[in-house]
Amino acid sequence: MAANYNSEPLLQVKGLKQYFHVSRTFTVKAVENVDFVIYPGETYGLVGESGSGKSTIGRSVIRLYDPTAGTIRFNGMDISGKMKTADQRALRTQMQMIFQDPMASLNPRKKVEDIIAEGLDIHHVCKSSAERSEMVRAILAKVGLAPEHAGRYPHQFSGGQRQRVGIARALVMNPKLIIADECISALDVSIQAQVVNLMKDIQEETGTAYLFIAHDLSMVKYISDRIGVLHLGHLLETGTTDEIFAHPVHPYTRSLLSAIPAPNPVVEKQRVAEGYDYKTSGIDYDKGTNHLVEGTHYVKCTDEEFAAWV
Repeated sequence: MAANYNSEPLLQVKGLKQYFHVSRTFTVKAVENVDFVIYPGETYGLVGESGSGKSTIGRSVIRLYDPTAGTIRFNGMDISGKMKTADQRALRTQMQMIFQDPMASLNPRKKVEDIIAEGLDIHHVCKSSAERSEMVRAILAKVGLAPEHAGRYPHQFSGGQRQRVGIARALVMNPKLIIADECISALDVSIQAQVVNLMKDIQEETGTAYLFIAHDLSMVKYISDRIGVLHLGHLLETGTTDEIFAHPVHPYTRSLLSAIPAPNPVVEKQRVAEGYDYKTSGIDYDKGTNHLVEGTHYVKCTDEEFAAWV
């Protein structure tokens, strides 16, 4: 199922700020004034270096953190402040998360069947234990695991299989949006390809939207419809995958793309990585505003910087 850009956005994030008070005199500004939207059936890739605020945005959107400021609207609900019980229940069933470490996110004392069915049990989805077992086995088959795996513990699986269990746990609630928080970074390259292809197949079948958080640009290019580039908590540039990779505007985006190794040794030998240092760049992220380059391609900068770059 392709992304539906004619419908209302499934997720709207406007002016999101996430601060952490470390002490009375020091506050970490992890996310600063971030705006983006995700449409039904779309994969929105969020890229940036470690510590740029990608995972913090994902956790704020799903309300594992209480946002410091800004609004988050999901499926017509305002989920940025104190939520009603009905909205909270809808959020917990319609939005799910796949975590980065497949071992740390699974309870080692529970069998896979109980791990996957935890959401079903909490929200009383199943009327009988037979229906519960049937749903678990069906979702295991969908992610490429056998029915007999339901009776095993997490330590009895490989890393790729454990991540499939994490995907199954997210999918069993039939969510509208899945936040994939660097869900392939802990896996071998060949297993990464299997997991990403599985996610694409599931999206085709169910129409689920993804917020795909990663720092592997090649994988983000493969899976994403649109991409947002994050640095120091600021969303610097956003656009379709083709727009970002073919016509990067912001110097930080250009430096990221220039660092991608080429599989051709002749081309790789001639590749020159662009350097970028925010402190010496003369760019002030706090003064920047969103400028439309073309289509859905936006870059955050001042008027003078935009005139110089475009």
